[in-house]
Amino acid sequence: MPTSRRLPDSSADASPGDPALWRTNRYPELRDAATRQLGVLSRAQLRDRGWTRHRVDAELMAGRWTAAAPTVVALQNAALTRAQRMWLGVLHAGPLSALSHITACEVAGLRWTVDPVIHVITAKSDEVSKLPGFHFRQTRRHYRDWIERDSALPRLRVPHAALLTAERDRYLRRAIGLLAATVQQGLATPDELLLGIDQIRKLRHGRTFALTLGDIAGGAESFAEIDIARRCEDAGLEAPTRQRMRRDATGRWRFLDCEWVLPDGRVLVLEIDGSFHMRSDHWWRDMRRERAVVLTGRAVLRCASVELRLDPSGIIDDLRQFGVPTRFVRNRSA
Repeated sequence: MPTSRRLPDSSADASPGDPALWRTNRYPELRDAATRQLGVLSRAQLRDRGWTRHRVDAELMAGRWTAAAPTVVALQNAALTRAQRMWLGVLHAGPLSALSHITACEVAGLRWTVDPVIHVITAKSDEVSKLPGFHFRQTRRHYRDWIERDSALPRLRVPHAALLTAERDRYLRRAIGLLAATVQQGLATPDELLLGIDQIRKLRHGRTFALTLGDIAGGAESFAEIDIARRCEDAGLEAPTRQRMRRDATGRWRFLDCEWVLPDGRVLVLEIDGSFHMRSDHWWRDMRRERAVVLTGRAVLRCASVELRLDPSGIIDDLRQFGVPTRFVRNRSA
């Protein structure tokens, strides 16, 4: 089963006994930087605080510090934690770098499948040597304006990081699921993600993301583009006898009661849900309402609007298998 992890957006996860903090008691001039960066500093930072190269090398030779990268040291001789490795990534990549993609979302608190690789974004012209376990992504996009200003650890803001992650995913449904999770967990609003789409130049799947974000928000304009009758007509099936929109208890739009009266007298109802929120109270309320519909003798099928956008053939196949008849087409040559 996929695991998820939530990292704090600061050094708050370092306990008083953490070597990255304990070692600074010997070096008061390093305390502030070491505390903020979990004991991971660049050689340039050490030099700015009066440390010569020979003095740094002496600590490394004595085994008190660790050379984490050619220009980065850890003020400890223990293995680095994941949060420390994130600092290692941005310090190694240089002052204009930042955590990006799913790593930036992870730091912000997104509960999603953990990617062990740490993603760091840099400018296209930056020369960054490889490090095991890191992906240094060079870009010509103007990402500096997307960096979260309130984060001690340089990272992209969630809307941009989530969109960059989604465009790289080879599975479009999973990519949209990530955007939905970002909204569900309160890390970004649909409007913030839509603004990010406008700001990220040549974003792959940008139009599809924009449409589905409208579905996630439950907007009426988004639903206006979904016409079940047209979908059925294109597939050669009878259109529903009625198609009605309404707002649910949370204020989001739904298509309710797209009905077909089947040749054997049964009534089939298709409900299209534009809400990606699966809070248990909403889910139970939906099931209760669905039971009430079933008790009237109607059969209910449900789908999400994003499924209808991305894979309408699956819904059409289900309607056909349930017994929705083919549409009668008058012979125009007669």
